[in-house]
Amino acid sequence: MLESVWHEIWWFFHTYFWEPMFTRSGYNPVNTFVYAFLLGLGVIYSYRYIIKPLKIPVDERLFWAVTPMVVFGATVRALVDGGVLPKNPLILTPGVFFTAFFLIVPAIALDAKLKSYPKVTIAWGTILALWANYLLVTHAKNWEPYELTLVHTAVSWAVILAFYRWRPFDKLYLYAVLAHFYDMGSTVVAIQFYGYREVHWLENILVNHFGAYFYYPWITIILVVVYYGLKYLVPEEEERRFWYLAIYILGLGPAIRDPAQLVLQIPG
Repeated sequence: MLESVWHEIWWFFHTYFWEPMFTRSGYNPVNTFVYAFLLGLGVIYSYRYIIKPLKIPVDERLFWAVTPMVVFGATVRALVDGGVLPKNPLILTPGVFFTAFFLIVPAIALDAKLKSYPKVTIAWGTILALWANYLLVTHAKNWEPYELTLVHTAVSWAVILAFYRWRPFDKLYLYAVLAHFYDMGSTVVAIQFYGYREVHWLENILVNHFGAYFYYPWITIILVVVYYGLKYLVPEEEERRFWYLAIYILGLGPAIRDPAQLVLQIPG
């Protein structure tokens, strides 16, 4: 009886969590819900037990401080898919998020102790990001996807910045929005021009019905709903801005990873 229960548990874990990491089969309703739940807990507890005790202000400097580490993690993820680095749960999704987290927290803590914030954090993340991008450049096969991604990103950013000038909103959320529109550019290019498929289960359904460019109105609606939802659900401004940071990371990570995968010519 007990053996049967453990077998069922292992089957569930292997099917919905372990196997998708290694096969690039993507997200499913089960792991999407669990990862979203863990993300929420991670944001809440990171803010309350790391950022606040260290007296790290949630401002533009924090966004710039975490950016190199996001670039490192996202590039490493692409390098794994490209066969440049070996497959390991610590550098596959979602493990790479935990790896980047445990790499950056000591740097932030050291910065706070030395009163040098954010110099150590940026320097440490930059060293790792340069190493990962050195591997990317030396193994690149085709830079055209990056060019197409930058064209799509430039057009969408021009629209967003024009809207921001007309109706300003929190500048830190603007960074999150720009990161997601960068991600949209890379995703649309991958699907529309290189035959990739969407790995998120709901977006995959929508793209199959409406096409890759449906991403723009779909993600825009989500970003608007999230902005106003956080505005009313998270009254404390610093904590709310930390949520903006989490959304920024969620957008920037795949925005860096997707074109890197295309440059390495990884099959979709």
